[in-house]
Amino acid sequence: MRRMALFFFVLSVCFLTGRETALAAAGAADLPGLKGPYLGQKPPGPEPELFAPGIVSTGMFTRDVAMTPDGKEIYFCVALGNYGWGTVLVTREVNGRWTKPEVVPHLDDPHVLNFEPCISPDGKKFYFLSTRPDPSKNEKEGDQDIWAMDRLDGGWSQPTNLGGPVNTDQAEYFPSVTRDGTIYFTRAEKDGRTSFIHRARWRDGRFLEPEKLPAQVNSGTSQFNAFIAPDESYIIVPVFGRKDSLGGTDYYIVFRGADDTWSEPVNLGPKINTAGGIEFSPYVSPDGKYFFFMSSRFLPREKWPAKLTSGLLWDVYSHPPNGNSAIYWVDARVIESLRPDPGRAPADHARRTDNITL
Repeated sequence: MRRMALFFFVLSVCFLTGRETALAAAGAADLPGLKGPYLGQKPPGPEPELFAPGIVSTGMFTRDVAMTPDGKEIYFCVALGNYGWGTVLVTREVNGRWTKPEVVPHLDDPHVLNFEPCISPDGKKFYFLSTRPDPSKNEKEGDQDIWAMDRLDGGWSQPTNLGGPVNTDQAEYFPSVTRDGTIYFTRAEKDGRTSFIHRARWRDGRFLEPEKLPAQVNSGTSQFNAFIAPDESYIIVPVFGRKDSLGGTDYYIVFRGADDTWSEPVNLGPKINTAGGIEFSPYVSPDGKYFFFMSSRFLPREKWPAKLTSGLLWDVYSHPPNGNSAIYWVDARVIESLRPDPGRAPADHARRTDNITL
């Protein structure tokens, strides 16, 4: 067993070294040929596509997307070793070219998890999950809390813990913020097995006491990592434990009315959700045009070879879809196509996800 472990360790080092060499060869500061919005990628239509293969979606365990309001900074997360390491990377459009992804400053400590970035709609705040100790409490070890950084001359300030009443002794994570400063986030229950979506309004320079959202939003055994629209008109929630789920965890959308009532949740359908169950990181671009989501898809059976070879295994390992989570994107009109029609029965509305057309 030791020899085999050593073999795979050396193989992994060679693989990572080769990847770094390839990135270095591509240019120390930018990615040649990548110009224009969204890393110069061809926009998707109604069928989900991998986002930025080989740059963002690389074969590593990748999830979570955030962007500045002008779209010139794209943030995403990578985890290794079953979340032994986890951090946020950024690529920027500078002088018309996109830079190589690099770890965000202040988020490079391998001993803590830094994940789930959220840029406020005005671009002035960077919220994220971190397990770092809170120096204001003289903590030796941190738990899952929401932290924030302020915008400073193109960079970000040192992180500060958001504190109460948002953060507690329980785990709080996956912040998502509206234009008026309201923060939506997940809070785990004391049993550690269930979690629910909460909301804290921003008033007079502080967050008010969080409220647990109603059953339309918290509709399953557990739910987490919800994205709220900047205008608070809808929320996309990964939900576990619903009878109409296509897998372990599916993306659902719930629409909010002007009177703060919520529609019934609707499954985003088989083009977005899979039977694999690892779908739990939604995001909509600041311009509202594209829906980004994490999914752990594998090579479709119709594309399987007649036999396996070592070269094929290595190639699949190095590129999604390989079973690791990757970032996909799709035309965001899928969201509007699901908005409730007052004249349509709920069952008919739910069936619309089976045959979405844009």
